[in-house]
Amino acid sequence: MDFRAIAMGLCFAFLWSSAFTSARIIVADAPPLAISSIRFAIAGVLGVAIARAMGQNWNLTRDQWRATLIFGLCQNALYLGLNFVAMTTIEASLASIIASTMPLIVAFLGWAALREKLSPLAALGLVLGFGGVVLIMGSRMGQGVDLFGLMLCIIGAIALAIATLSVRGASSGGNLMMIVGLQMFVGAVVLFIVSILFETWEFNWNWRMGTAFTYTLLGPGLLATFIWFALVARIGPIKAATFHFLNPFFGVVVAAIVLGETLGLMDIIGVAIIAAGILAVQLSKQSNTPK
Repeated sequence: MDFRAIAMGLCFAFLWSSAFTSARIIVADAPPLAISSIRFAIAGVLGVAIARAMGQNWNLTRDQWRATLIFGLCQNALYLGLNFVAMTTIEASLASIIASTMPLIVAFLGWAALREKLSPLAALGLVLGFGGVVLIMGSRMGQGVDLFGLMLCIIGAIALAIATLSVRGASSGGNLMMIVGLQMFVGAVVLFIVSILFETWEFNWNWRMGTAFTYTLLGPGLLATFIWFALVARIGPIKAATFHFLNPFFGVVVAAIVLGETLGLMDIIGVAIIAAGILAVQLSKQSNTPK
């Protein structure tokens, strides 16, 4: 893994993790599904426009179209939509911790559903990772965490795991920026329909909300997604996913600095254990990859 790949991975991990903090700010003044739909629609227009300026087109391969639809539905509509709703009632740090377990969920589903073998290191990583989650949840339950919001985050993490499995098809064949833009439209359409059915469109636009919205749109939305696809194309999905072990750290640190969310001793220990578990799982995958 070269220096450029490392820099891309660090940038992606920070942008991805910071999205929970900016989302927490946004949903305080806007209906979560409606604002998410607007965000994806704008991001889609920008993404496609940038792609066209780069000379890209929408003549995608069959695998790319399939991956674009799955990624747009699972990541944008389900994962991000559910997390935006959840963060009306739970803290950004908790949401980021749950979402960061995605590599653990992928490994677990591979073993449980696809009968993939787990190396001793991977098995240890799963035990550590989920053990860290249980430790944090036990601490947060005593503080009265909202169970409905917690469940939405868990469902979203599972959807994110499915989205991640579709990246391989999207990262080959070029037109990466076009794919980024088109998958935004998938999320925009799905969330618009759901929002119209279940939400009242009342917005309280202010500088804090506007700044958070703009940052979420351009940073975690367009830039982080583009970096992720490019990173997967450069070093492969297994090595790229290793950077997810940084997400618990970045997520809680940004939330603490920007939102003033408090972290208890059990939170800190749990985050460290989860990160170690994620790293162990990803390193085991690298060691099992043919040279």
